Amino acid sequence: MTDLKQYRIQAASASELVESIETAVASGALVPGEELPSVRRLALEVGLSPVTVAAGLAELRRRGVIVTEPRRGSRIGQGPPISSLRVPMPVPPGARDLYRGNPDPALLPDLTRALSRAKLPVRLYGEPAAVPALTALARDQLRADGVPGEALCVVSGALDGIERVLEAHLRSGDRVAVETPGYAALFDLLRARGLVLAAVEMDDRGMRAEALRGALDRGASAVIITPRGQNPTGAALDGARARELGGVLDGFPRTLVIEDDHLGQIAGCELHTTVGGRERWAATRSVAKALGPDLRLAVLAGDPRTVARVQGRQQCGPGWVSHILQTLVVGLWSDRSVQELITRAALTYAERRECFLACLEGVGVRAVGASGLNVWVPVEEETTVVGALLQRGWVVAPGAPYRLPGSPPAVRVTIATLSESEAARLAGDLAEVMAPARSSRSG
Repeated sequence: MTDLKQYRIQAASASELVESIETAVASGALVPGEELPSVRRLALEVGLSPVTVAAGLAELRRRGVIVTEPRRGSRIGQGPPISSLRVPMPVPPGARDLYRGNPDPALLPDLTRALSRAKLPVRLYGEPAAVPALTALARDQLRADGVPGEALCVVSGALDGIERVLEAHLRSGDRVAVETPGYAALFDLLRARGLVLAAVEMDDRGMRAEALRGALDRGASAVIITPRGQNPTGAALDGARARELGGVLDGFPRTLVIEDDHLGQIAGCELHTTVGGRERWAATRSVAKALGPDLRLAVLAGDPRTVARVQGRQQCGPGWVSHILQTLVVGLWSDRSVQELITRAALTYAERRECFLACLEGVGVRAVGASGLNVWVPVEEETTVVGALLQRGWVVAPGAPYRLPGSPPAVRVTIATLSESEAARLAGDLAEVMAPARSSRSG
């Protein structure tokens, strides 16, 4: 951004500066990722002192509206917690959408059929929040994966559960250890709650143990781990890595550990958990990717006090997750044909992911994707690669929203609907697009 006057930002105080920038974000005049001037330049443009501008930016940072990085200045966050009138750029006609992270609709169950067969309840005030049949099925699933399921509740999706757990234990300014690259929406959520992100480097086996130890040594009071199907890299913990992380966490017994198993049964690999024996922990199991994104439901297990706090906060707000949704999920989980479809989906996603990785390897392009729906492709310059692929009819996600400072550039490709022939073509296009950067490094 070169001139704030074009956005009519006027302010006589730090609070008015905050309001002006939030209004510009809401109207779409300031867009996610847009850079702000330096404190001194912004002070000159709006006629305030640098101290006042710095205070306003600090409040915007606390609210998660802006992100500030060393030597890079401040910019509007990728997912600021302000509803915007700006319409997201649509996928051009004829282009292949490989960036939204959706599952394959052909591998989702028929909800019309499920609804026609379900005996939908009439839920009245004062009744239990969770449908017993749902918690029983969830408890069996979790225990089969090694996750204690004695205390659990139902929440409106994995991120809703994570936010409620954080609210139950942390306060603004607390540090949370997170994976980098990691889930962009989680970063936005943490920033919106005024929490400080402590980056933990990872590889295709998940968080690196020594990197986690460093974050905890520096004061992180919570850690959020994706045990499999990590977004955006597809990383998955194996038994050895889970034990390494568990060993590190044993040295910090009061640390809150949250596991986000957002893919559940379709992740394509075994779950290796880190929550066993913890004093403060929670684990989410979402149904969105296996049964459909519009089913805003997840099961949250945890230590009894954490679950009780989440349930208590729920009672102060929405009260419960719709029993219609809960009953529908019970019917889907209990349907043998749906379970067969979920098994087929997990195998299909694994085949598509491995096919694309093999095609990339065949043309000399390095990438990772041990599980899940995404493949992470390191690149020299994200904008150039994303733009060049768009010209060839491919829409992929730039890695910037998923990366914290220190993580190298990459692009994310969602393989959920990628056919074998498309995988070969896309790999070839990626190799051609990246060729200039690779050749410039040779010799």
